[in-house]
Amino acid sequence: MALDINLMVGGEAGQGVQSIGFILAKLAARNGYEVFADQDYESRIRGGHNFFRVRICASDVGTLTEKVDLLIALNKDSVLLHSQEMRADGMMIYDNDAVKDLASEGNLLGIPLQTLAKEKAGNKIMSNTVALGAVAYLIALDLDRLKELLLERFGPGETGEKNTIAAQAGFDHAREHFEMTARRVPAGSNGRKMLLNGNEAIVLGALAAGCRFMAGYPMTPVTPILEGMTENATRMKVATLQAEDEIAAMLMAIGASFAGVRAMTATSGGGFNLMVEGLGLAGMTETPLVIVEGQRPGPATGLPTRTEQGDLLFLLHAAHGEFPRVLFAPSTVEENFWLTVKAFNLAEKYQIPVFILTDHHMATSYWTAPKFDLSQVVIDHGRIYSPGVPVDGDYRRHLLSEDGISPRAFPGTKGIVVFTAGDEHDEHGHIIEDAGMRAAMVEKRLRKTDLVRQEIAAPKTYGPEKADITLLGWGSTFGAIREAVDRLCHEGMNVNCCHFAEIWPFPVGAVEEVLAKGNRKYMVENNATGQMAQLLRAQTCIRVDGCILKYDGRPISPRFIVDQLKKEVGAVW
Repeated sequence: MALDINLMVGGEAGQGVQSIGFILAKLAARNGYEVFADQDYESRIRGGHNFFRVRICASDVGTLTEKVDLLIALNKDSVLLHSQEMRADGMMIYDNDAVKDLASEGNLLGIPLQTLAKEKAGNKIMSNTVALGAVAYLIALDLDRLKELLLERFGPGETGEKNTIAAQAGFDHAREHFEMTARRVPAGSNGRKMLLNGNEAIVLGALAAGCRFMAGYPMTPVTPILEGMTENATRMKVATLQAEDEIAAMLMAIGASFAGVRAMTATSGGGFNLMVEGLGLAGMTETPLVIVEGQRPGPATGLPTRTEQGDLLFLLHAAHGEFPRVLFAPSTVEENFWLTVKAFNLAEKYQIPVFILTDHHMATSYWTAPKFDLSQVVIDHGRIYSPGVPVDGDYRRHLLSEDGISPRAFPGTKGIVVFTAGDEHDEHGHIIEDAGMRAAMVEKRLRKTDLVRQEIAAPKTYGPEKADITLLGWGSTFGAIREAVDRLCHEGMNVNCCHFAEIWPFPVGAVEEVLAKGNRKYMVENNATGQMAQLLRAQTCIRVDGCILKYDGRPISPRFIVDQLKKEVGAVW
């Protein structure tokens, strides 16, 4: 049977749950495995229950799984909350300094984590690292590699050295006290790959695309994008700024773009509410802009550290008036990188705002991925003004061109004045009230939509070409849907999937071709109203047979899809 092992670390905020989870994921990746890792945490600095899941596979993996093979319980709550999720042959490591009423026997492995950390490393806070060492022994991950990672994480000084001592203590204790009863991980063979999350991939894509300005205001789940751009500011000559609010962040990014710099901002739904007026300004002035929007459950503050796909229709219709825009919703870590590059190119080529719509699950989960081939990155700045265009030398920022695209010039360009207004304007950018010019400008801007549509990729398909049932989805649900298709086909159902990552302008022709077959269609979404199902019907008149919806703030899993689909099809299956 192919390797597929699921580890979970549970504890409260402040116990290092995220640290131990990330190091486990990175250790598995360095041992040559494919990894998917996700995290669940509450909106508080200390206390509350958190957990981090690491799935280790021999082959490509892109989603969580439900049953736990090895649970690392750093407190009693983790034992109570997650013991029922363990497989029949699964193991639990727990801190018997913290959990006194549980017997260490069979697959329940009690370790005095705090005592060992205090005795060996001099600080009980390193109890999570003791647990790491025990895990390394139990599933045969390389201890020396673990120590290397700890030194990378905490530095080569005293803190790093004490963490390696704590890991050794956990490894030695497990070796001395526990008989192996679970599957051990064999040697990996997939070579060394990157381990990164969706936010990090967007940062890399923005840097590769030549983004040199970012303004933002911290807001879960996309704050790490601003942090990542700032970390690279000196090396990559990027200017970043934490604005006083989202309104300022949006307007600063528009100003930088107007000046000729590739610019972006990032926020979540609540922050984007404040950016909407600025979005209209970018639309009216035809200023290129990339906006990352990280969805989380709303309305209002909602569940700020949970996930949802509730903002699709909001972004498609945000801002008053009509103007073109592009919307991408990456479905893999690789797409986060490449669609970010494409976003900057389309923004400048068509002088429009481009959205990268992510969500908490996509933004903060980790995948293994091969290194991105930077030689394939192409930069397209679009139509830039040069002297003599137009022939009479009279520069018109909003020239009524046949394709709707006017030549861009930047402040400081010799011999011309660059001007535009947020009011409706003429070709030069001056405010007008003329009905004919108003109609001409609206048509000019909207002419770009059909051109952009030609650059939108068709939805990707997976599974048998001819199927009785097609599962549809968009954005972060792809990994779960793909695995659900595999499980259902293995059980004898004939199922495939159709998944959207490049959503707007909606690729009507390609979608109609893919979905032309008369099979049953079910939309899978992390929201309560089936927003993509609504969009599909509005654009193509295709009505799905049902929706599989989840809106409790947690990500969709393959098992959830399988169970819900069987309920939907009922006796037909």
